[in-house]
Amino acid sequence: MSFILIAILAYFILSIVNIADKFLLGNVIPNSKAYTFLVGVLGLVVLVIAPWFLVWPGINLFFLNLIIGLLFPVALLFLYKSLKEGDTSKIITLVGGAIPIFTIFFSVVLFQERFTGQQWLGIGLLLIGTIIISWIPNKKNLWHKFAIWFGLTKDDPFQGIFTALLSALFFTIFFIGSKFLYNEQPFLSGFIWIRFGSFLAVLFLLINKKERQEILQSIKKLFKHQGKVLFFANQGLAAGGALLQNYAIALGSVVIVNALQGVQYVFLLILGVIITILKPQAVKENISKSIIIQKIIAILLIGLGLYFIS
Repeated sequence: MSFILIAILAYFILSIVNIADKFLLGNVIPNSKAYTFLVGVLGLVVLVIAPWFLVWPGINLFFLNLIIGLLFPVALLFLYKSLKEGDTSKIITLVGGAIPIFTIFFSVVLFQERFTGQQWLGIGLLLIGTIIISWIPNKKNLWHKFAIWFGLTKDDPFQGIFTALLSALFFTIFFIGSKFLYNEQPFLSGFIWIRFGSFLAVLFLLINKKERQEILQSIKKLFKHQGKVLFFANQGLAAGGALLQNYAIALGSVVIVNALQGVQYVFLLILGVIITILKPQAVKENISKSIIIQKIIAILLIGLGLYFIS
């Protein structure tokens, strides 16, 4: 299977995870550090396949695996912080658009990755389409409801911008570092070592006594909450999506895989329409002509981008 198809499947799964994450952060585990801690700890589930796939990479790659793994929880913390501080309709757009831009810079300038003219055209169309489709207008309609689900409703348009960019930067370094590591060792072995590094990173959240108590209290509340089934089911989906995304990166270009993030917004749009049809009382649709045109243009651009890349 083409790495592009694998990435598209990964983003479909992650779009479902993304919606569930925002619901869980707002209703089940509002403490972002506790949420990040649980994500990091549950990442150790991948150890069940360690006896068959884990190999010793050598001392240098071992420590590099751990360092790259440390970056993922840091990126998550900055992302959750930006959503809680700035929470404008630009945060998700900013993170989603900045990651492929940062990736292009590091890959081309530092690692000398090269693309054909057709691929550059496809990457550009994907980036433009991503920005257009993820731009959530401030109106009382379906997209405003999505903004509420994502926690993008505060008034200050500048708070959280810096932390959002930091999140995108750490995600970028994590993805590029992962690509390098997958080139140097078997994919599943590298994936396991990197997840182990992420687990070690979240343990640092327990050092501060106050934060440790808050995290443990949040975990206790989770196990008493009826939403715990959704949380663990969502983490299972997240693990599958992350595995596919990383496998796509291992097989192909990290720039193209990250540029494909616009596909995730298309899936979010489709899921929103489905929810509106099945449960119109939950999300009342009131889409203006301009919004319909905006989304159609974005989808066409993303489709053209996929065509030129593939």
